Amino acid sequence: MKNGFVKVAAASPVIRVADADYNAERVIEVISSAAKKDVKVLVFPELTLTGCSCYDLFTHRVLLDGAREALLKVAEKSSEYDLLAFVGLPLAVGAKVYNVAAALCHGEILAFIPAEGIADGYFSVPDPDSDYEVNLPGYGLVPMSCSVLFEHEGLSDLRVAAEVGAGLQRFLTPAVRHAEAGATLIVQLGSFPETVTSREEAELNARYESRQFACGMVLAAPGKGESSTDRVFSGLCLVAENGKLLASEEKTDSFAVSEIDVEHMMSLRRSLDCFDAPSDYLRFSWGEDLSETALTRTYLMHPHLPETSAQLPAYCRRMLDIQVSGLVKRMEYAHLDHCVVGISGGVDSTLAVMVSAMAVKQMGLPATNVIACTLPCFGTSSRTKSNAIVVAEQIGAEVRVIDIGKAVYQHFDDIGHAHDDYSIAFENAQARERTQVLMDIANKVNGLDVGTEDLSEFIDGWCTYNGDHTSMYDVNLGLTKTQVRANVRYIADTTEDRVLKAALYDVLDCPVTPELLPIHDDQIEQKSEDAVGSYSLQDFFTHKMLICGFTPSKTFRLAKQAYAKEFTDEELIRWLTSYCRRLFSQQFKRSCLMDGPAVEAFTVSPRVGFLIPSDAEAALFLKDLEHLTAGLDD
Repeated sequence: MKNGFVKVAAASPVIRVADADYNAERVIEVISSAAKKDVKVLVFPELTLTGCSCYDLFTHRVLLDGAREALLKVAEKSSEYDLLAFVGLPLAVGAKVYNVAAALCHGEILAFIPAEGIADGYFSVPDPDSDYEVNLPGYGLVPMSCSVLFEHEGLSDLRVAAEVGAGLQRFLTPAVRHAEAGATLIVQLGSFPETVTSREEAELNARYESRQFACGMVLAAPGKGESSTDRVFSGLCLVAENGKLLASEEKTDSFAVSEIDVEHMMSLRRSLDCFDAPSDYLRFSWGEDLSETALTRTYLMHPHLPETSAQLPAYCRRMLDIQVSGLVKRMEYAHLDHCVVGISGGVDSTLAVMVSAMAVKQMGLPATNVIACTLPCFGTSSRTKSNAIVVAEQIGAEVRVIDIGKAVYQHFDDIGHAHDDYSIAFENAQARERTQVLMDIANKVNGLDVGTEDLSEFIDGWCTYNGDHTSMYDVNLGLTKTQVRANVRYIADTTEDRVLKAALYDVLDCPVTPELLPIHDDQIEQKSEDAVGSYSLQDFFTHKMLICGFTPSKTFRLAKQAYAKEFTDEELIRWLTSYCRRLFSQQFKRSCLMDGPAVEAFTVSPRVGFLIPSDAEAALFLKDLEHLTAGLDD
């Protein structure tokens, strides 16, 4: 399984200014070391072979000849390694000197990429729209162009472009042009010195550009061996991907390594539809067939939440603001003044009633304009019922307890369903009766039936069609289960009401349950995650398969890394298979969803969200998992 990962690195070895022979040896050492780490793309700083602080020596024949011989030596020594390396040097072409990156692979010098921009007194600037051939004594003709793409023969999504002279305040045109031409990885040979803000600025630039261009960025800046006459150099090396910094190192002999997911970058670009414009770039093929790339980067168990706990409070406040704002707008537009919420004691309805309380408060209405209805029936436990009532009472809502058992039994009699037949009709009748009651109460009080189902349940279809599946406006429609839980925990952590705090924590401790089957000894027996799997795991699948566009097998690989301590391979494959089947079979429920706000740039709204036909087949998704199952059988 290649899965689109390629290991890349930036290196800034300690060099000696103007000592090309010594510097070549250092470069060769790094190339050898990188190859042993399975690095496939390696970038060195600008003017690596001489140092970037040679000043007037850049035009001296001794230095230029020495740099050329050093390059040939590096090229020869790289012949045994299957990696693409970018090495900087000054290159004399007739009466001009260019600041170039030499692209090396398998002993060949594939091309020279010159620095663009403004001439600095030492180096000439080529016409960016023209291509040249450089006659390199002792080697032969080598193309030189500002517009070059290096395409890997074994990984079609890996397209590499190089930029020379990357500074902190630089002109972005080359990166824009490279991205538009299809480069999914842009390597930058930097030249900037160390300042008190240089690392922060460089990392910010890399994050911004990799996000803007939906690509990977690899940057190497000059290191400790440079001249300290006027400036000091830090050797900053970094790797970024789509706005995320994957690796960064700034020390003596810096070496930053990570894996770029070029398959993901290509998937993002297909959705953006603004890259791969026709271009007249020179194109070079390189590389052998790739084996599976070992991963050193990590993946979050909860990708729908921030990476650090310090970021979580602000994130939750923003999610709550989106939910409340959407609900207030809908009520004001419809001239409604009450929220009607069915409360079960679960996290979804708990969050919905809290959001409703915030909405009526924002509208200047009393808390009693939230009508919280608990509708116990055959599977309701005293624990969930109690928590639901306590939460509603503590926020000042009007609480109504409406036992629907008698009405459901009457319905069974009307349709000829035995009272002890616990089939799907037994369960669904309760959910549909609750929805009928909530909507009719909303009509009576000039209110809105506020839905409680979340994004995770809509994706796996764990809701009764025209039951809890239906409402007048669903404030949780855009939140995954992990996001719902995060919001409830944030409210519990920040409230000063001790009674409310205790009830909310108990809600979080309760297993997710639809409470539709009879219970014994007042214990919760029907647990959603027994049927559809861990919601944390499901939300991970949603992020990787639906948001990132990964294959099921690639999703399994990443889930195996993230959840190694929680699930076996067999369990992961079981729940991933179940997820794929339900994703397709339950689409008919998502095709007619009510309105509700998205909190991420992803939703399953049939109007603006992820949409598939209600009768599409899961066959190809399941086929992608077959070899994993076969591996377990072996």
